[in-house]
Amino acid sequence: QVQLVESGGGLVQAGGSLRLSCAASGIIFSMSGMGWYRQAPGKQRELVATITTDGMTSSGSTTYADSVKGRFTISRDNAKNTVYLQMKDLTPEDTAVYYCKASPNYSGSYYWGQGTQVTVSS
Repeated sequence: QVQLVESGGGLVQAGGSLRLSCAASGIIFSMSGMGWYRQAPGKQRELVATITTDGMTSSGSTTYADSVKGRFTISRDNAKNTVYLQMKDLTPEDTAVYYCKASPNYSGSYYWGQGTQVTVSS
């Protein structure tokens, strides 16, 4: 059974930082592209950042939404089956539920975590 468990969300003041984590199980993590998405109230879920995999190391190509470029950094640790999202210079517009997504390269399936709330106060 695939499980993606996000953590690290919370309440932070504008200008602050948070680091989200997503621990994966039930998939071959080193063979899975990973991503972070977010959904604000009344809005559609949107892509925040993605990271590919080379199948071995924890390096990978990254992409970012324009709104977070230069402020957010996605990374992965294949030894820990975990993907991270380091967020800095947070603004109230970053307030949303943040979801982790796994896309195994060896199947056509993808999986979502349950989400973690990030609230940025002004």
